[in-house]
Amino acid sequence: MTYQISATKLQTYNRCPYAYYLRYERKLVSNDCFGSPALGTALHQALAQCHRDWHYQNPLPDIHWVHHCWRQHSAGLTASQVMEGMEILEKYYWRFIAHEVALTQPLAVEGKIQGRLHVENLEFIIVGRYDRIDFLSGGLELIDYKSSREVKLPDTSEMDIQIGLYYLALEQTYHRSLKYLSLLFLRTGEKVRFQATPAHRKQVQQMISHLAIRLRHDRGWEPTPGKQCDRCAFSRYCPAVTTSPTPVPETNSKPQLQLALNL
Repeated sequence: MTYQISATKLQTYNRCPYAYYLRYERKLVSNDCFGSPALGTALHQALAQCHRDWHYQNPLPDIHWVHHCWRQHSAGLTASQVMEGMEILEKYYWRFIAHEVALTQPLAVEGKIQGRLHVENLEFIIVGRYDRIDFLSGGLELIDYKSSREVKLPDTSEMDIQIGLYYLALEQTYHRSLKYLSLLFLRTGEKVRFQATPAHRKQVQQMISHLAIRLRHDRGWEPTPGKQCDRCAFSRYCPAVTTSPTPVPETNSKPQLQLALNL
């Protein structure tokens, strides 16, 4: 039996096993997920083409190459979004391309990441996405573009989980270790690097091991009260924050592994 795990799922589990159980095992609907804005999606696609499709016969593209890539992906935007996106990409060009000796061809651009981990007789499939992976001396750098207006760094514990999962998957895929996970804020041109270490991998392996035990026996999903409770979509069902919690509704989705394993 395989079980899919991602950074988002494991971060939810780390914050509160009960919220994880309600969202991913009982499949209760949450209203805290929204699609990517159109401008952000177009920026990601243009940057992917910029780095993926440059012929690399010349050391550096000029600004017209960036303009060309933007035109390929901005057709569905409003006039103001087209102008705003162009300004963002021009800032990116002058900050990260123009002053380099040569544009380095990335190892991979805008793709899916996958790895496997066997714990407690369960096979976990690690899934995720990346914007760019660069080859560095001594390891790999995974780059995540951020198009939000606010430069806000993730919580340290959540960042550690993401690093650990990507460390595992990249090591299996490319047989090289993750050296940095970098957040590149497109609007400001700021790039924040987080160093990856084997300790991140070990932390995630231990966390998945604890999750596997809960999945096998379908128990131990106790809530973990904390600051996350104020914005939790499932607080009305939680005995830790509500005096008279609403009964968890019956759904068509039951715990995924309870009937599938030979217990």
